Amino acid sequence: MEEVHRALHDTVLEAGPKTLAHLMGMSHTSLLNRSNPNDDTHRLSFEQFLQILVHSNDVRTLRAIAGELGYDVVPRRVQPSGCLTQATLCMASEAADVTKAAIDAMGDGVITRMEVVRIEREGEEAKNKIDVVIATAKAKVGSH
Repeated sequence: MEEVHRALHDTVLEAGPKTLAHLMGMSHTSLLNRSNPNDDTHRLSFEQFLQILVHSNDVRTLRAIAGELGYDVVPRRVQPSGCLTQATLCMASEAADVTKAAIDAMGDGVITRMEVVRIEREGEEAKNKIDVVIATAKAKVGSH
């Protein structure tokens, strides 16, 4: 846990405590005290923690937390489609594939590990297409 506290404090220091505190609506002294890993009397709220991550755009603390739990943080790279209609149709097709895989698995009343693997694979593909629809919609904001 020490690594998480240190990563958060380093993020605050490198992002610039005065700038970061201003964006968060607090004094830089309070921010420094609350993020100081050597001060057990002050702690950040969860909202303040999230604000630091968002305003600093620094994922080292998130990586430290994930590492403590045995995970890695991997950035998602979603490329928007040129056409929201086409992206939506692809998403619907993938969702249908998930439905078909689940129905096929239930056909004989026994769900096998291989059927679960197929459902998971189809589900991941569907989730990716949902992300494309969202990224495409965001890219189209304000366009006709």
